[in-house]
Amino acid sequence: MSAFLRVLSFIFNIVALVVNEITNLIIPRRKPNYPPIKNPLLLKSVTELLGDLKERKITSYEIVTAYIERIKEVDSKLNAVVEHRYNEALKEARHADNLISKAQDDMQLMLLFSRYPLLGIPFTVKEACGLKDLSHSVGSVARKEEKSATNGDVVELVRAAGAIPLLVSANPEFCLAFDGESIVSGKCLNPYDLRRSSGGSSSGEGTLNGAGASTFGLASDISGSIRLPSLFCGVFGHKPTGGLTSVKGHFPFSTKEPEFPFFLQMGPITRFAKDLPLLLQIMAGENAAKLKLTENVDFSKLKIYYSYSMGSMLHVPVDFEIKLAITMAVKCFEKGGIKTEELHLAELQDAIEICLSSLAGIKGLPSVVTQSVTDKPNKLELIQKIAQSLFGLAPYTTMPLFVELMILNILGTNGVLILPTYHKTANFFKGCSLLNISGVIFMLLFNVLGFPATHVPMGLDRNGLPVGFQVVAAPYMDKLCLQVATEMEAAFGGWVQPQV
Repeated sequence: MSAFLRVLSFIFNIVALVVNEITNLIIPRRKPNYPPIKNPLLLKSVTELLGDLKERKITSYEIVTAYIERIKEVDSKLNAVVEHRYNEALKEARHADNLISKAQDDMQLMLLFSRYPLLGIPFTVKEACGLKDLSHSVGSVARKEEKSATNGDVVELVRAAGAIPLLVSANPEFCLAFDGESIVSGKCLNPYDLRRSSGGSSSGEGTLNGAGASTFGLASDISGSIRLPSLFCGVFGHKPTGGLTSVKGHFPFSTKEPEFPFFLQMGPITRFAKDLPLLLQIMAGENAAKLKLTENVDFSKLKIYYSYSMGSMLHVPVDFEIKLAITMAVKCFEKGGIKTEELHLAELQDAIEICLSSLAGIKGLPSVVTQSVTDKPNKLELIQKIAQSLFGLAPYTTMPLFVELMILNILGTNGVLILPTYHKTANFFKGCSLLNISGVIFMLLFNVLGFPATHVPMGLDRNGLPVGFQVVAAPYMDKLCLQVATEMEAAFGGWVQPQV
């Protein structure tokens, strides 16, 4: 990066740091004004709900009804729902209960749930992922009446497993923002502080899960769109290995760029880490065998690497309480006899160039302005339409390969890297996300490299906002991320209800 851009980035981040501190001091927290969770069904993981269904302690109709009621309780305050299908979901719940009732013994029940491993479990879907007959506008005024003609591939896999979709949830226009705001749907608010962003672009899924209004959400991530809402909304979110899950049916989608399905991945957002392996197994479809999720992780051979920054002055400093969460996790593993090592990632100081040059090369995406793949606006038109212009950076080809090789050599098949998901807790609206855009590099780098990454919630900070970090592993070692997330959930409690 040129000296001019380095100085400019440094100044920009100093401004962001000052604005972050001032806004935290002068803007009071606006606590959620929706009811706390009262129905105990809403506090059970998918695994627990499936166990209760198999033992006929509850019905799918009861679960679906409980979640519909919870969604209605919170959505008038949070604005996460784009379009729902509650009546159809209740009918499908009755059908699931009918199938379960026909099983005459434990063997038949086992066979039924072997065929339909998520039978009777409700879930929610990010609008961009494509749920048949529901809105597929993806926050665009020009697409306002657009409906998804089919289910996206991963939606179809989850449906085929017996799960019941309830709705499609909010995302920003064309998923090209880190806040849950669009002209079509308005602002999707943070369940912990109604003055703050829920993150993007899987905004509605972060909000609904954080508020206890979804068992799990199907989301997508091309530059942190699963992990950032998971951080802001206090839940778990997994971005799988590049190319693992199908992205067919997602909008936007590039038909001309072979790397696009590598950068963009579908994955789960959920309150319970213990559910992640099952959900990923289903979402990965035929590729699930590559993950060996059923094999146990040998913790005696696990290596924990960690870092508090990208090793560069070009990034806004990380909040103390996020650093503290990483330190707590590291000390926990050390007490268990697991080796840990701090990494100083000075080699990643050019991460901005690596990421932007890779994504800048994606061809075949439609323009937000013209809705066309071929009819793109010129620079002057973009300046007129969009209040931000992007720097055009020269392409890099060797640096990403060098970084990938470096990290692969460190992690191998038994190592994970713990580092911030983002440098701070949930942003305020009104431009704060733009000021803090450099923090996205923590997430975006691993889309470019194709490494799996899981956001892990680690409680609340002094302002009642969720903190946490991400766990990264080598490609197809997703199970290491998920196992570390499960261990952290057991040790520190995982998701914490918003303080209403």
